[in-house]
Amino acid sequence: MNDSGYMELGFAKLDTDRKERTGFAEVVFCERKEAEFLTEIYKRLYEKNGEVFGTRASLEQYEAVKKVLPEVTYDKISHILKLEKEQKDFIGNIAVCTAGTADVPVAEEAAQTAEYFGGKVNRFYDVGVSGIHRLLDKSDEIAKANCVIVAAGMEGALPSVIGGLVRNPIIGLPTSVGYGVSFGGNVALQAMLSSCANGIAVVNIDNGYGAGYLATQINRLACGAHDN
Repeated sequence: MNDSGYMELGFAKLDTDRKERTGFAEVVFCERKEAEFLTEIYKRLYEKNGEVFGTRASLEQYEAVKKVLPEVTYDKISHILKLEKEQKDFIGNIAVCTAGTADVPVAEEAAQTAEYFGGKVNRFYDVGVSGIHRLLDKSDEIAKANCVIVAAGMEGALPSVIGGLVRNPIIGLPTSVGYGVSFGGNVALQAMLSSCANGIAVVNIDNGYGAGYLATQINRLACGAHDN
């Protein structure tokens, strides 16, 4: 560590002051990182913070990190690789909704990100517009949330529908689920950006982490908590 607020590893500079500046410790984007680099990053961040969280990890990366940190856990659905403190006080209410079951991996990245940062998350999966009664049956519960994350692929219609039912902010989370002309989630992305419903912000395609992070910021503000 040096006086500049980061830890020099040669292949990486770990941002050790990030939580003090932003309220969130550094999170690791695991994809494409060499196993030996990732293992050292996890080891150092765990030593510094007592926990560490990473996204887009592979099973092979999990096996490598586990040799050094045996208690690390891996979720094969969300591809999250984490070591976290045993006791946390969860605050607020964040709803995470998906249009279909195929959207769950991205939604879980969002949900587990929010939970890691101390948000209480309620999941409402497979409530898409092709069977609107499933959504309407849960709409009262969803409306109680401080923030709603809505993951959808295909034509990306679900955020617009929920936008007409709730008063609190919605984060549109387009997924790459869909057939040919869905263009890898671009149709869902543009549909959410073009929504006629009010109060919808949109993150990048499959960016569950970004949605969970933003939802946590909104949830903390709603709870009057600047840090958690």
